[in-house]
Amino acid sequence: MPEKQPIPDDIAEQAADWIVRLTAGDATEREQAQSGFEVWKKQHPLHAEAAASLQQVIGRVNEVRATTHGNPEPAHAALKAALAEGNRSRRRFRKTVATLVVACALLLPAWQLLQIYPPAYLMADLRTTTGQWQTHDLPDGTRITLNSISAVNLHFDIERRILELIKGEILVDVAQDTDRPFLIETAEGSIQALGTRFVVDRHEQTTTLTMLESKVSVQTAEQRAEHSHESTLVQAGERIHITAQGVSAIETIDTRTISDAWQYRHLVVQNRPLTEVLDELNRHRRGHILYDRAQLQGIDMAVVLPLDDTDRALQLLVDSLPMIRIRTLTPYLVLVDLAPASE
Repeated sequence: MPEKQPIPDDIAEQAADWIVRLTAGDATEREQAQSGFEVWKKQHPLHAEAAASLQQVIGRVNEVRATTHGNPEPAHAALKAALAEGNRSRRRFRKTVATLVVACALLLPAWQLLQIYPPAYLMADLRTTTGQWQTHDLPDGTRITLNSISAVNLHFDIERRILELIKGEILVDVAQDTDRPFLIETAEGSIQALGTRFVVDRHEQTTTLTMLESKVSVQTAEQRAEHSHESTLVQAGERIHITAQGVSAIETIDTRTISDAWQYRHLVVQNRPLTEVLDELNRHRRGHILYDRAQLQGIDMAVVLPLDDTDRALQLLVDSLPMIRIRTLTPYLVLVDLAPASE
């Protein structure tokens, strides 16, 4: 069979527009869009190829609309707003949406996809997709490594260096510059580097700082807004969590273990809930791991898992926890639940 042709950029952009129009909240608008969509997909063989995958997503969005279990309208509004941005952002957003939705056989409905890939992520200066790791040398000599599904914006000028972490996890090796402070900013707070090497992770409205070398000064979003002089000093071998409620107590960590985990792309788990481990594997897996959080509540574990081989990681979970079972329905859909009781 001949190899499939890649979707060109112009068709990818058109496909992203169709996602918005065909999932609109107004039924009349959707009906009018459907007529145009039928004409569009007959205009070129690549249109029909893109439409085959696109139709799956559109159908799932409309299924969700017909139930009481989900509401796709916020995601549709986010899509429409993002597409209305400037030309440069719109092109970048459309290409990313099309790559995720059209070129791949997606299993998640579009409203849920936008929770994982919000517009701010899609339009970030630097970002990684599922299972992807990237290392970048910044203009000042700082080196950052982005973990899976991570995104940052860069705000560098003659007076300061600010790296805005939108989503995900980064390893930072800060270059010295006595004239310009280096800050990591998130919605929860700010981290000013007083040293060199640390990890920052932002998920679920929580920013986690893990210090590997030297020290940093931390402020909450409230302290930042008030231009407060108060801050928390975090040194090598320490970890803290920043939330809307403030800064957590300091935890002690093994810096060598964390460094090795980044080098070898491992997830090192020490007495963490199974649900958090599955969440982490989901970030690195092309497809989706489904599970009932309430059913698996209370199961903690300690294990080292390979993040670049999630099939192997799932097998290690079963080996470590015989009370669970893992069923692979397709390479892109895995179910995890409690194993049935023995007869």
